[in-house]
Parts: sequence; structure tokens; C-alpha cells
Amino acid sequence: MFIRVAQQIGAGESPQLHHEWVPLEEISPKLVRAVIASEDNVFMDHYGFDFNQIQKAVKENKRRHKARGASTISQQTAKNVFLWPQSSFVRKGFEVYFTVLIELAWGKERIMEVYLNSIEMGNGIYGAESVAQLHFDKSAKKLSASNAATIAATLPNPIRFNSARPSPYILKRKAQILRLMPRMGKIDFLEKGK
Repeated sequence: MFIRVAQQIGAGESPQLHHEWVPLEEISPKLVRAVIASEDNVFMDHYGFDFNQIQKAVKENKRRHKARGASTISQQTAKNVFLWPQSSFVRKGFEVYFTVLIELAWGKERIMEVYLNSIEMGNGIYGAESVAQLHFDKSAKKLSASNAATIAATLPNPIRFNSARPSPYILKRKAQILRLMPRMGKIDFLEKGK
């Protein structure tokens, strides 16, 4: 967050930082399902790393101009909370270390709570509650499936894509995420409150 504020100041912009932490119980389960469907559909089944996606990315990146990532939600959480945004082999090494630690110490429910409260979801907008308030004029708990899928669709690049004003590309991704959400397997920590 502070690195982004410094970048904004360096670019001559007024710094923007919107962040409000809320417990996972105060975030719509629809957003949890949407981000898992969009970002890491095997989140509940891996221990921090999706080796199938890593292998696919390595193969694809040999042919692509722009590298495709294969980071799980756990890896993204480790990076967002403990590390810096610029990719390097050093940062990736630390990311592996912190991913293993948080998988062992926190578990999936806490990882998801931290992820949904720390991820950038717009220019200077961090976390589910801030994006819900600023882009949908409601609390994170009241996000609909449509709102949640729109937010999740922007996550690969929330600076370029705006969930309040989705482009045709984001609307297409949103439709894909909405189709995937009901097909997601059981998410244990969402079921425990029922």
C-alpha cells in the first residue's frame, strides 16, 4: 500500500489510500467463491502451490512475449503482506518461504481473510470493504454474485480495469466467473456457519 502511495506521489498524483479491514464473516461468501473461481480454482486442495499451473505457465512462457503467472491465492497473499511488488528471483524465493509458513500457520480461512483485506482492487483501493463501498455503494457482506464476479474479473490488473465501470473484456470475464462459481467444490470454512 505504501509503495503504491509513493508511486502516486512520484507520478505527481495526489495519494489515494482506501482500506478498511473487516473479518471474513463480514464479506459476502459470493466474493470468496468468485475470487477462487477466477484466481485459484484449486485453492482448497493445494498446500500453497498449484504445480500443474506452474508447469503449464513454464511451457506457455517459452512461446509468449508476456509471461503468464501461476501464483495461487496463498502466494499472492504472502507477496502482498510480506514482500514487494517487483518480481525477481529473490522475491520469488521469499514468496515460497512465506507461502509455506502461512499455509502451515494460518490455514485457508485466515489466508482468504487476509487476501480479501489486503489485495489491491482499484487505484488506491485495498480490500473487499473499500471496493464494495466505493464501487457498489454497499458493504462487502451485501455484495451480489454479479458484484463479486465483476470485482474478481478485474483482479489480474485492478489499476487498468475498474469494477465500477467494467469494459467489454471484464464483462466477458465476469460471465465466465459467474458460470464457474456454482461449480466450485465445497469450501469448508464457508459451510461451517450453516
